Amino acid sequence: MMLSDNNSCGSKLLLALPDDIFAVVTRSLSPKDVSNLSICSRNLYAHANSDKVWLTQCELLGMIPHKDLIEWRKGVNSYKALCRFLVYVQPLTGIWVHQNPELGNVVYVMPGFISLVGCRIIPQELGPLGIEGPILWSPVFEILGNVDGSPAFIFHGRERDNNYMYPGSIKGIDRTCNMLLLEVEPREQRNIRKIVHSKSFVSNPTPVDEFSRKISPSDRVVSKSQRLQGSKPSVPFSRLAFCDRKRLLEVVTSQIRVKVSQSGDGLCFPCLETEDFSKLRERRICLMQMYNNGLNTDPTQSDLGEIRKFFENSQHYKDMHRIQSCKKKSLAGYFRDSFKHIIGKSNSINGSHEHSKSSSSNENNKHAQFQEFLRSGDTIGLTLHASTARLSSYRAWPNMYDSRFALYKLPKQEPLTGQEHAGLWGGTFGWPPGKPSADKPGKALFFLLLSYEESQGQRHLIGTKILEGTHYVLHPNGSAMFIVNINEPSDESFPWDCDGDSSFLDLKEVFSGEGIANGYGFRYPGSKPGSLFVFENGMLVFVWKEARAVLTLQRVNLQDLLKKGERMPPLPPIANFSYLTKSYSNVYAGFSNSSNHISSPRGFFKEEGVEETSGVIATRKSVSVDISNYDDDEPVYAFWQDGLFIRLIMPVNHVDRFHDAEASSVWLI
Repeated sequence: MMLSDNNSCGSKLLLALPDDIFAVVTRSLSPKDVSNLSICSRNLYAHANSDKVWLTQCELLGMIPHKDLIEWRKGVNSYKALCRFLVYVQPLTGIWVHQNPELGNVVYVMPGFISLVGCRIIPQELGPLGIEGPILWSPVFEILGNVDGSPAFIFHGRERDNNYMYPGSIKGIDRTCNMLLLEVEPREQRNIRKIVHSKSFVSNPTPVDEFSRKISPSDRVVSKSQRLQGSKPSVPFSRLAFCDRKRLLEVVTSQIRVKVSQSGDGLCFPCLETEDFSKLRERRICLMQMYNNGLNTDPTQSDLGEIRKFFENSQHYKDMHRIQSCKKKSLAGYFRDSFKHIIGKSNSINGSHEHSKSSSSNENNKHAQFQEFLRSGDTIGLTLHASTARLSSYRAWPNMYDSRFALYKLPKQEPLTGQEHAGLWGGTFGWPPGKPSADKPGKALFFLLLSYEESQGQRHLIGTKILEGTHYVLHPNGSAMFIVNINEPSDESFPWDCDGDSSFLDLKEVFSGEGIANGYGFRYPGSKPGSLFVFENGMLVFVWKEARAVLTLQRVNLQDLLKKGERMPPLPPIANFSYLTKSYSNVYAGFSNSSNHISSPRGFFKEEGVEETSGVIATRKSVSVDISNYDDDEPVYAFWQDGLFIRLIMPVNHVDRFHDAEASSVWLI
């Protein structure tokens, strides 16, 4: 009561504290609370906005080591601006995946240099240094922090042997986001505040209440353009037909692309060996200049009128909605009639007629929505939207949308008491573990995410495969390589007494479980009994009981592996974000094997006999099919029969009867 009665007694007590003590006191406050404290009184404003206070807040976030924070501070106005940026992008950090390609599509989002970087881990073989050695990666996107803490989104891609960046904006980042979407957003023509790398910002700091506003819950799903302009498209991008969304993304990226210069094409984060921050600063300045790309234009937007004219004058667009449905149904009907003796179903005339009418109405609807979408603004731009979706999962792997340009976040459990083995692990098949030898040079590198799950009163440890470095996929992406019952210890003895270095193994505990095995086709693997051996040195080994196959695992720090890894060129735009084409072989086969840490070039070149025609890549062992010309509701299957690659459209409930009946393999495309 005395503090409230005395006019400014409370603030005087705080102001009397030394800066170091005041920073310690504010450790118990959130960044938003500290920002609110600064507006309690004029005297507290300077005290609560000191660099010591906000350096402490940056450290509490745990994203950046202290020594890196010192370097990052040199590129922003204040630690408060830096904290504003870190709080905004923090929900994006972690492991993001997609079902395609089946070998694995892992994008790890980590801090760069005053930025957040999305790095794709390339399926590869084990290098000479083993699991702890460097790995190959390619850039997907970056979010640069401006001097005032505002974000700038950059998408990466490669076209005609040149690397490009595609500047865009961030539509919103939900604090609990689990789906990352690449979208196009029409906007009204306004004078949008540009992100400029200029010293003038130093003398013009952002308003004191901007930090609270930027991290408030109300802003989590509202784009910056909507906040500044107060408008949004009447038809959401997600409501458009797949072919329209794909075409829009292709056209917009072709309009806004900027060729990356040599100085802007370097590493996105400091290497463990050198940590040359001067080069990182030069690259960041170069990227910001390319992002702005002039004083009078916004490089994140294209003129929507010009794009509208492009679609109106495009013969493909004129004919697409008129004949696409008829062609698809004719193709589907042809295959259904040709293979009805296999799938055991004939089409009724009335049923086909009703389906045709329904499809025609649906196409007209989608066409009207597309026209309305194009009329809802004057400009159009590329956006990144991190949203929270209701996603079901099976054995720690999310069920994903087939036609969304999206990445999905894997929930990562932290290793705690009772779940000591949770987290990311790297491994290979074979014993002894570790480095490849001269007689066995081509060991595939696997990444597994280990998580715990309660089921029927039993606690299970699940090893979910998220990446495999084989030349042709063995099991579906997201498969459980093994499941063990933590409540069921085993008395199974380990088959070997020592490892490859002749070091004796100290066994800690053993659990019974089941490991993946061949089942009913590729999509439905089976399981065989096995045991998980836990050693005192932290190594995990799963051994299949009958086959004596061995999977050795070692905990890995993906951020450290990337920092000593090698950057490779990205995929073409759009595919570099979400690779929606079903593929069972290495789609990164065009990468060079110039790296001296790759043990075998076999995983990085196209296999012999690969033929590429009309977007279809097929070999005797693998198949990739472009689904962009098919309706979302029509599942597409491909198979080999008598040396001929065939693709057809058929109902899902008939594929099992077709599988392996007349063909060597069949896959859901």
